[in-house]
Amino acid sequence: MAVGKSAIGRQLAQQLGAEFVDTDVAIVASHGTIAEIFACRGEHAFRELEARAVAQAIEDAQLTSTVISLGGGAVLDSGTQQLLEQCTVVYLECDADTVAERIARNSGRPLLAGDAMERWKALFATRRPVYERLADLVFDVRSGSVPDLAHRLEDALGGSVTAKTAAGSTPAATKEVEK
Repeated sequence: MAVGKSAIGRQLAQQLGAEFVDTDVAIVASHGTIAEIFACRGEHAFRELEARAVAQAIEDAQLTSTVISLGGGAVLDSGTQQLLEQCTVVYLECDADTVAERIARNSGRPLLAGDAMERWKALFATRRPVYERLADLVFDVRSGSVPDLAHRLEDALGGSVTAKTAAGSTPAATKEVEK
């Protein structure tokens, strides 16, 4: 949450000449704001909508070059985890100090109500092992502009996107980009 998934993903897609899908944007377009969904229907309902949005995005991306940005909690769904096995998964690694300013500017995150940074740290602690397990590439986003990060990410991905697409669901080797 707040690591730059949408901005970096959009920039990467543009560089690659690929489509870009942000599953949070897809959910909002069909169901209203995330804050409204949480308030009216609860987190469980949101997670169901999110899992469907991710499945649809992955299905629509078959045989195309697409960069998909998932919400930070999307990977907690076991069905989503299975679908991600057929994709190249990039974990944008960040820390609390880096995201603190972004979180302070955007108070519309339902899961961060109250002490936003303490909530972020708690969520990150539970999600991090899942991110690391699913990632084909761990990419440090602590410093650099969005264009710089997207160019570095494109370089880090190298042939892994092409190799994974050609190999079907065989994951690329996991590697960590130097910090």
